[in-house]
Amino acid sequence: MKSKALTISILLILFALNIPVMAQEDDPYNVIQTAVPFLSIAPDSRAGALGDAGVATSPDIFSMHWNPAKYAFIDGNGGFGMSYSPWLRALVPDINLAYLTGYYRLDSRQVFAGSLMYSSLGEIQFTNDYGEYQNTFNPNEFSVDLAYSRLFSQHWSGGVALRFIYSNITGGMLVGGTETKAGTAYAADASAYYTNDLKLGSKTGKISAGLNLSNIGSKMSYTSDVDPDFIPINLRLGSTFSVDLDKYNIISVSFDLNKLLVPTPPEYNEDEEIIAGRDPNVSVPVAIFQSFYDAPGGFSEEMKEFTQSVGVEYWYNQQFAIRAGYFNESQMKGNKKYFTVGAGFRLSVFSLDFSYLMPFTQNNPLARTLRFSLGFEFDSLRNLSQK
Repeated sequence: MKSKALTISILLILFALNIPVMAQEDDPYNVIQTAVPFLSIAPDSRAGALGDAGVATSPDIFSMHWNPAKYAFIDGNGGFGMSYSPWLRALVPDINLAYLTGYYRLDSRQVFAGSLMYSSLGEIQFTNDYGEYQNTFNPNEFSVDLAYSRLFSQHWSGGVALRFIYSNITGGMLVGGTETKAGTAYAADASAYYTNDLKLGSKTGKISAGLNLSNIGSKMSYTSDVDPDFIPINLRLGSTFSVDLDKYNIISVSFDLNKLLVPTPPEYNEDEEIIAGRDPNVSVPVAIFQSFYDAPGGFSEEMKEFTQSVGVEYWYNQQFAIRAGYFNESQMKGNKKYFTVGAGFRLSVFSLDFSYLMPFTQNNPLARTLRFSLGFEFDSLRNLSQK
């Protein structure tokens, strides 16, 4: 039995990441590829409007994805949020990413949080060698997270998260005569967050910094005959600088650096021998350290593996926000470059954010798509019910 499912799924993933599906030998591309790339997608509209910057922004309900340590500084005793992102909307109508997250404060220093990210890859029809219909399947992937954040001092906090990842893109069908299965993996995050007040002449401000090592975990495989692939182990670090212009107006600037901590594809000769770079078939701990010096192009290529996110956020009276951002990735590593805009509203019971993405280079799966995120705070809901 021959199935189109695996091929279609791979093409969808490559297109979603803006990775060139075909390239000439002289092309400069050397893109790092991983399993379950949906884990790297910005799930919320606030960070999505800031060019995917979020590791050091002010804490909010959606801090789980960017930096769980931020929850220790969040105002409120609990809350939950949800978001929905149509994916590849211009190509197919049934691919999407849904996200649900929430937190609960145990005391003044400790916070628990959790989230669920679900990715649907639409409907795929399986056929045999003669093109005859065999079956219909809806590929899907999801991750479930649990996190703990603790305040260490007036300015520092730390966080850890545990994650279960499930990916089923073939439904157990035979692909090229090979039996397939759903892939599973386990991972963890380790994060830190720093914030401090500043005095800028007659004005006040705040400076924050964050670091998140995410998806440190096992490899994933969809068959028993193929070596497993790395999940997107990731390093994100950044800072945010905000200024209180007056009693009602606050403006902040955020900058994030991001790098995958997985092997860079080496350069091979005609005999499949490595002539530049390092062997990518290594253990997870070795891969994390090796990812800083294994690029076949040396130090200059390693620097190209860092993506940059810059975002600007303006708040009026902590009720209305306007946001803009820019994301940049080297052409050699995928060439994702886009400008983002968005806005946010914070009312007594809930918050509403939306974002819009405008690509500068290749078409982006979120191009011309309006994304929304909705959040609720337990304190506000409780106060409303008591009125």
